[in-house]
Amino acid sequence: MADQNPPDNSDKFVAMVTATASVSLPLSDFHPRSMLITPEHLPERPRFPVIDYHNHLDALDPNDVLHIMDTCGIERIVNITMQTGDAALSMIDKFRRAEPSRFSTIAWMDWSGFDRDDFIKLTLDRLERQVERGAVGLKFWKDLGLTVRDRSGNLLLVDDERLAPIFDKAAELRIPVMFHTADPSAFFMPIDPTNERYEELAAHPEWSFHGSQYTKADLLDQRDRVFARHPNTTFVSAHVAECGEDLARVASLLEIQPNVYIDISARTPELGRQPYTARNFFLRFADRILFGTDLLPDVQMYRLYFRFLETADEYFEYPSHASRQGRWNIYGLQLPDDVLETVYQKNAKALLRL
Repeated sequence: MADQNPPDNSDKFVAMVTATASVSLPLSDFHPRSMLITPEHLPERPRFPVIDYHNHLDALDPNDVLHIMDTCGIERIVNITMQTGDAALSMIDKFRRAEPSRFSTIAWMDWSGFDRDDFIKLTLDRLERQVERGAVGLKFWKDLGLTVRDRSGNLLLVDDERLAPIFDKAAELRIPVMFHTADPSAFFMPIDPTNERYEELAAHPEWSFHGSQYTKADLLDQRDRVFARHPNTTFVSAHVAECGEDLARVASLLEIQPNVYIDISARTPELGRQPYTARNFFLRFADRILFGTDLLPDVQMYRLYFRFLETADEYFEYPSHASRQGRWNIYGLQLPDDVLETVYQKNAKALLRL
């Protein structure tokens, strides 16, 4: 007759759990796979032709890029060259020769010669020459306010009045000025266990601005004063105005400054983890938002952007560089067609005067 009382294995179970719990695992080796099962939609092409207003193509072969663009429905890419001087002019020529109807170039602010008395005139001459060659804008990078110093060794403020003629010249030339000021908020926090982007910053500590002379709020306030002082100049504040974590601040900026646009490049991780707030933001400010990626052209990358903007998919990976920005996934915004068309191409066409 079978034993009616099965053996008590509770001690073995406790021992197994204890042994498993005692195993240590380096955070860098922890790659959990979600068990969540939800509908998946990965658009192969966007609902409307797309202009990628923020990318960096200097090191790429235009023909290779065109193949990806044709595959993914990308109508045009704006290359923000990181070259200056004659090299910048050569880069403009490189993409214009390849396909002038598919590529545009934004120039890079050149700080060489900043110690010269005639630096502003030098800059205006450079800008005129680049625009004559085909440049469609000028970009100021985050080195302004964080590392660029004047001849006295003082850190140059973003809103230094000595730069005002440059913004006025851009208005005269009818080109927008792009600003990438500051960085994600986590980059200004200590690299410690409370930092949500600890892994990224631990791998790239040089990206951290913790302890800088100016806080992120200081830098953004300086930038916003430039926008206010030059109402006739069109500005593009890159990366969701570097406030993807605080869309209320971006909304306030857009309400106050009608001459400012933003692009969404490299900020789907921030936007996609707050889908309700982000969707409302897109619906409200559709005519001020530019599509951009700031990621090397890639078929899968573009399709993830389309998935984010067009579908209602839940909890999927965001497009990113090799190092992910944080341990979270994103949700789709399912934007209506009129908003998609405006963000995908209409706003960029207006700025490019196409």
